[in-house]
Amino acid sequence: MSTPPIIWSCKKFEDLTVPELYTILKLRNEVFVVEQNCVYPDMDGKDIPSLHLCGWLNNQLLVAYARLIPAGIAYTEASIGRVVSNAAYRKNGYGKKLMQKAIEACYTNFGKQPIKIGAQQYLVNFYESFGFHVISDPYIEDGIPHVEMLLSN
Repeated sequence: MSTPPIIWSCKKFEDLTVPELYTILKLRNEVFVVEQNCVYPDMDGKDIPSLHLCGWLNNQLLVAYARLIPAGIAYTEASIGRVVSNAAYRKNGYGKKLMQKAIEACYTNFGKQPIKIGAQQYLVNFYESFGFHVISDPYIEDGIPHVEMLLSN
């Protein structure tokens, strides 16, 4: 069985429609707050200067999302954050495609430079498959073990 194709969009905050923004925030809330049982400040001031990479199924259902943060905002390096996939569509390879697209979009929009992420520790192997490597000791963020990882050129 093949996976249905996704339509990818990468937009500045001000170019998102109100329904797109609502859908993004809803998916982030469903996964990070409800599914992971984590109370944290999602509105952290980094959405406005960032790019928003969305994977849409049938042009209406958001199945994958990542926030692309320019250098100097979250870290000295560019960053990819709020990486999330719709629970109903996991195991379809959308998460892998999302990370491939996110890395490509960072290079296209911010130049070929290192990308730093704060990864949930249980996902280290996933991110290592894209060339990221752990550069910090584990730390707790919002009650969840994390590590910093870097993708160098």
